[in-house]
Amino acid sequence: MNQIIRCINCDEIYLKTPFDQWPEYETHPSPSPDNFRIHERDDFQDFLNHHRGHRLEDLKILEDSFISEKPYSEPIKASYFKATNGKERFVIKKFRKGIDEPLKYQLIARDYSLKCTAIEIQSKEIKKQLEMEFKSRPFSQTQIAALLKLYQHIAENIDIKKLERTPEESHNPSEVYYKMDDTSLVYLLRNCHNIFKGKEYLDIEEFIHRHKDDGVLLLKATYKIQFIEKYKSKKKADSVPIALERKKAVENREA
Repeated sequence: MNQIIRCINCDEIYLKTPFDQWPEYETHPSPSPDNFRIHERDDFQDFLNHHRGHRLEDLKILEDSFISEKPYSEPIKASYFKATNGKERFVIKKFRKGIDEPLKYQLIARDYSLKCTAIEIQSKEIKKQLEMEFKSRPFSQTQIAALLKLYQHIAENIDIKKLERTPEESHNPSEVYYKMDDTSLVYLLRNCHNIFKGKEYLDIEEFIHRHKDDGVLLLKATYKIQFIEKYKSKKKADSVPIALERKKAVENREA
């Protein structure tokens, strides 16, 4: 099980994993089958030795705080997540500069928020699903185009804060899927009466109810990271020297 550890004295971060004690194998160009050396390692013990005498604490990662503007599959990128010791929150940067380098973890003196830059419908997926489910009685391309235009209009005017986030997986952490709210659902169904008639409307109504919660009708929101500088309180910083000056004054009077 992975464990985030913070050195309070140094503000350094260490991620303890089950692989900390796995040995390294160094190969040689020799054709011999025994052409490698085994280097024993214990990364966590090295961290403890380096911070001997320092105060350490466990941090708990805050759920759904992980963010990056590059896909999960991208090996070289900077990612950010938040963690807490129960009293204070921290922002941790996870990164590496080269494909052959181990991941590094660093506390940063900035917080971040996420700004929604776009809300889209899954146009290609909706069209493909409609054509697959209604092969025997297909809708016309004009009807499908009108439905997509209507739904995109709803997405562009929706309030993202009122939507329920779904656990739908995405290849990019900056993309989040949401269910449409009840008001948008009613608006969509009511206006579908202008596109579909009779049995076709009943079919599209059933299609919408079937896919609105965990299917192709989920809305995809794209987010951008916005960093916020953290400033330490000047009053708090000045309180220590003032306290020391008062202590010296008392000591001088007693002398």
